Amino acid sequence: MIMNGENKLKRTIGLPGAIILGLGSMVGTGAFIAIGLAAGIVDDLVWIAVLIGGGLAMLNGLSSARLAARHPVSGGTYEYGYRELHPSIGVGAGWLFLTAKSASAATASMGIAGYLAESLGATSPPTWALGLPILAMAAIAAVGLRCSLLVTTVMVSLAIAALLGFIVWGLGTPAIQAVPESPRLTPTSIDLLHAGALIFVAFTGYGRIATLGEEIRDPTRSIPIAVVITVLVSAGLYLLIGIAATNVVGGAAFGDLASAADGPLIAIADAGGGGWLVIPLAVGACAAMGGVLLNLILGLSRVVLAMGRRHDLPPSLARVGDGGPVIAIVVVAATVLIVATTGSILTAWSGSAAAVLAYYAITNLAAARMSFRDGQRSAATASGLGAVACIVVACSLPAAAWGPPIIALLAGLCISIFSRVFRPVPSSK
Repeated sequence: MIMNGENKLKRTIGLPGAIILGLGSMVGTGAFIAIGLAAGIVDDLVWIAVLIGGGLAMLNGLSSARLAARHPVSGGTYEYGYRELHPSIGVGAGWLFLTAKSASAATASMGIAGYLAESLGATSPPTWALGLPILAMAAIAAVGLRCSLLVTTVMVSLAIAALLGFIVWGLGTPAIQAVPESPRLTPTSIDLLHAGALIFVAFTGYGRIATLGEEIRDPTRSIPIAVVITVLVSAGLYLLIGIAATNVVGGAAFGDLASAADGPLIAIADAGGGGWLVIPLAVGACAAMGGVLLNLILGLSRVVLAMGRRHDLPPSLARVGDGGPVIAIVVVAATVLIVATTGSILTAWSGSAAAVLAYYAITNLAAARMSFRDGQRSAATASGLGAVACIVVACSLPAAAWGPPIIALLAGLCISIFSRVFRPVPSSK
């Protein structure tokens, strides 16, 4: 890999920090938006979708952890695919990641705007509410990883406190009559996989731990432990939120509220007589999704950095200053802003699900090859099962979900080819 002292990142994060960054990437859009989107597909069986998404996340998370321990550098599966499979596969994985997580970051921004509008009684989110969170989180990311970790710690604490309040209230509140906007049919196995895919995207925040591997101390020990803890904690929260919300209004109404970006948990609390929860949930939602947005910008900028090092993107994006890869952060923020102002929550999240499933299929294949080469047959089998599971779940997504990722992937590959042709450098491995 092309890297020198000027663009190398410092190892500043220990195990507690890695766990906080993982939770900050997972306890956000998934808890406040994605569970509702899944409930709109499978109604009250959303808890099964959470188990599907969580199980798939654990398989993929362990594969990512093994790869990150072996290759503790920025870039995630872009680097793993490049080193363990083939350079072209690594480049494809990099662009899949940029596509998936740009859409996820845009969803977080739209979610913040929706919860602000719902808490203020507005009919639609103000325009400034879409761009302000992106600009604010990009500014924090540009200050440096230590500052980002501190902000993430505060945001995660606020989010978990608000969610626990909603869970306790929701589990103890009698069901209310709620008529969905559209009739629902009995969920099929394909529906359950589709819903599981949407929730799986929320779990993939564990990937931020691997993506930031170059900045984590003792990565061989810290990364696997942090991945397991963050997946288990998030799964527990997601299950309880889904059960509490459907207990009050039912899965169909929960899904309608989430698809409309109306701050679903606030709307449920308000309708069920929990008006006292509106402000805490608004604060918790904005903090949680702000934390997700911040950590996505961090992860995206590190992949852009890694691709710039290999000249799969313009090498100027690999420059590292006192606050990290500032140029990469600015480019990422601009991209997320464009996606947030041109799409809808369901479209962005579905496209993210398609791209991220393809991305983690590559992750698992890279981990399987590495483990098989090392003589670790059981680990290779587990990673192989993870790859198959990603492909099966991906096939459950509607065809429309694949359009944006395919277009972005083809455009990205053209950019990488153009960058290499016009800025050739000696290849070193």
